[in-house]
Parts: sequence; C-alpha cells; structure tokens
Amino acid sequence: MEFFIKNFQDLTVQELYEILQLRSEIFVVEQNCVYQDLDFKDQKALHVFAKKNNKIIAYTRIFKPGDYFKESSIGRVVVNQAQRKFGYGHDLMKFSIDCIQQQFNTSKITISAQVYLTKFYQSHGFNQVGEMYLEDGIPHIEMLRL
Repeated sequence: MEFFIKNFQDLTVQELYEILQLRSEIFVVEQNCVYQDLDFKDQKALHVFAKKNNKIIAYTRIFKPGDYFKESSIGRVVVNQAQRKFGYGHDLMKFSIDCIQQQFNTSKITISAQVYLTKFYQSHGFNQVGEMYLEDGIPHIEMLRL
C-alpha cells in the first residue's frame, strides 16, 4: 500500500472518480445514508489516499485551521470494506495526522466522528469534547486531538 497527498487541482480525473466512488460506496450505500457528499469543500482540502494494486482503497481529506473547524481537521475517513481487516484505517489516520503536522505545522485536530468509531479515534489521541448530535441521521460527536 502506498500513500499519496494531493490538492484538488493535482488529482487526476481517474483519482477523483475513484475517491468519489469510494466515498459514495461507504457513506451512501453501506451506511444507507442519503446526503450531499459534494459540498464544495474538496477544493480547499488536501486529499490523502492509499493505493493497493493500483486502486484507491483508503481516503481522508484534511483541512488547515479555519477551513472547516477552528483547528485543522480530518474528514471523509473511508477504507474499502474488503480492506478493513488489514488495519489500514489505523495506517490512514497515522498518515493523515502526520500530514497535518507537516503541512500545517499544528498538532491540534478537530473531527466530527461517528459515535460507533469513538474508540478507534481515541486510539489515535482524540478525546470527546461535545455532546452527541445527529449529522445526516447518524450519531456523531466532536473530538479533539491536542
């Protein structure tokens, strides 16, 4: 598995298509959630993705402080369902956190986490800072990593 980080303008058409397909596969189909994924924030984000056998299997988008939350942030965290058993979600989070530290010179990161993934994010240093809320009908919590 190989990691890449690109701004929106540097994504190839093929990469963008695979990223949007993966996000739709997980967030819309697997989670049975109809929502507007294309939110005009992709243009501000840095896109972190991993390829295995020349196919994108994992993805996040990261933001500098002020572009999404007050702090830097990580969102749209996805790993292809068939690839999750290999622990790639942990590799993806470690790489995304490192990218934020290198690209934005900060270690403060805010995320909007699905509640069922709380322990996963806690294992990467995130702590709950707010009450549970519904986002697109799915329970979420705000989490912060200092």
